[in-house]
Amino acid sequence: MLDTNTVSSLIKENPAVSKRIASLPMDRLCLSVISEGELLYGLAKKPDAKKLHRVVQEFLRRVEVLVWNSDVAEHYGFLRAELEGAGNVLGPLDLQIAAHASQVGAILVSNDQAFKRVRKLKVEDWTV
Repeated sequence: MLDTNTVSSLIKENPAVSKRIASLPMDRLCLSVISEGELLYGLAKKPDAKKLHRVVQEFLRRVEVLVWNSDVAEHYGFLRAELEGAGNVLGPLDLQIAAHASQVGAILVSNDQAFKRVRKLKVEDWTV
């Protein structure tokens, strides 16, 4: 599951991210609907960035976007309570993405070190 910052690195043509994504079949990659929302928010803030709009929309047509469902919501509730109880707090959207990846058993591809605080979440950084 690609985190928003990984998609941003791809769009900015980070060589390591581009190479890694190109090496995989697109059906091996996915995106949380939360990250889709973050990407669309970024586009809404830049309505005149026509090339960026085309690139993001084309990417979203090619990658599977996983929706939130009741199973993910339940996992989110448990994960949030566990993290808060341990004094670990993530941003609200990061926590939703972490719960989504964890619940579906996906490796979360992100360079955000905060995700490493989530026990049992597999995280890989493809920017290096």
